[in-house]
Amino acid sequence: MPNTRSARKRVRIAERNRLRNKMYKTRIKTAIRRLEEALSGGDDDAIRAALRRALSAIDRAAVRGAIHRNTAARKKSRLMQRLKKLGRAS
Repeated sequence: MPNTRSARKRVRIAERNRLRNKMYKTRIKTAIRRLEEALSGGDDDAIRAALRRALSAIDRAAVRGAIHRNTAARKKSRLMQRLKKLGRAS
């Protein structure tokens, strides 16, 4: 347990930040899952919309510091590779 006032405050801040980062990471996972569902469905409009949401969620998390920018770039690159492999890149 923290002993000083400042240490107690840091614990509160760290918990708040952890929850915020968790929210961004969860949004990324959900967006990617929805993109995969759209890919299996085959509707091009749904795929484009899901891709836009996924890329936006990844970029937003990177800007906020929830994930590293290289991690964001890697995730986006892998998504685009999968789309290209299926011949659905737009």
